[in-house]
Amino acid sequence: MTWTVPPHPPVPHPTVRENPFDPPPELAAYRTGGGLRRMRYPDGHTGWLVTSHALARTVLSDQRFSASSETKRAPVSRPGIAPFFGAPALPGWLVDMDPPQHTRIRRLLTGRFTMRRMKDLQPRVERLVEDHLDALGRSGPPADLVASFALPVPSLVICELLGVPYGERASFQHDSATLFRLDASFEEASAAMDRLDGLLRDLTEYRRGHPADDLLSQLVRDGTLTTGEIAGLGVLLLTAGHETTAGSLSLSTFALLSHPGQLDRFRADPSLSDGAVEELLRYLTIFHFGVPRTPLEDVELAGQVLRKGESVTVSLPAANRDPAQFDRPDELDVGRHAQGHMAFGFGIHQCVGQNLARMELRVALPALFQRFPTLALAVPRDEVPLSGDMGFYGVHHLPVTW
Repeated sequence: MTWTVPPHPPVPHPTVRENPFDPPPELAAYRTGGGLRRMRYPDGHTGWLVTSHALARTVLSDQRFSASSETKRAPVSRPGIAPFFGAPALPGWLVDMDPPQHTRIRRLLTGRFTMRRMKDLQPRVERLVEDHLDALGRSGPPADLVASFALPVPSLVICELLGVPYGERASFQHDSATLFRLDASFEEASAAMDRLDGLLRDLTEYRRGHPADDLLSQLVRDGTLTTGEIAGLGVLLLTAGHETTAGSLSLSTFALLSHPGQLDRFRADPSLSDGAVEELLRYLTIFHFGVPRTPLEDVELAGQVLRKGESVTVSLPAANRDPAQFDRPDELDVGRHAQGHMAFGFGIHQCVGQNLARMELRVALPALFQRFPTLALAVPRDEVPLSGDMGFYGVHHLPVTW
């Protein structure tokens, strides 16, 4: 039987957590109803919330569900999104495009972020990690692990990979944070985007006359993309490439420090490292407000008819806590085989930089705890400032001692 009228009234996307590492409890409750729930968007639109692992995979792999920015709605209130949603995608912003535009741009990146390329890059990341741990040791405790380690390491990596001078970090980190702030105004977000776009346009034009061994130079040499597309793609990779990894690294450290039994296992058995990173990605899922999609035609899903144009939000945190997919999903288990998690999304829009993020975490987390075996929080757990006010979840600061 197909429901034409949903049995439950629409709900807003939940945002309030009961503890720092679990998604809002309402997500689990909605999943028990079949994984599909009517959702009320901040602009008054009534669409859908997907909370089961199976339905999330179905929606994200079905090209009848569009990723186009012209049809997207923000699942929670974000005034700064207004310039970017409901309008054509910015040049180069492949996350807001459908094929064939998405395919044309993405194919230029797939060979740049392979596991082989990341293996070649790993010694450089190891050196950066060691340098920052040395500096942390020299400065002594207490320290803010975000400012001294979790943020600068991925910022340096993505700068070197793209060809962005690290001396620009204060500017681009500020503008990037503005774009991801939920309370950023239309004017603030637009100004931040303009500055970032200007920076990458200038660098792209510079690379036309001064090529180097970096991604911007490679894209210029390829000749397929316009300056605007290269700049837009560069902004996307620069902002997401350091914000997400910094958030994962700092939040993973916070989670391990808050689960001493799991931390002991992680320290004692180096063979757990790669699997532990996958488990932390699953357990924490920092893209906490989900992935927006829009059906291009009427689609039947889980006994419901999703009408053309009705917004759909796929909750990655809920999917990654689905007991139908993961045993004891609300427990952190560094020995778990967490294959199949969707912390990086799924389908054709799955994060192109996932191999880079994984490699950075696999290098940085073991090195941190090996260098500082007595690492501990310098404040009570409930005093760690969480970044629930950002598009990517994490902590604003992580005060530690050793």
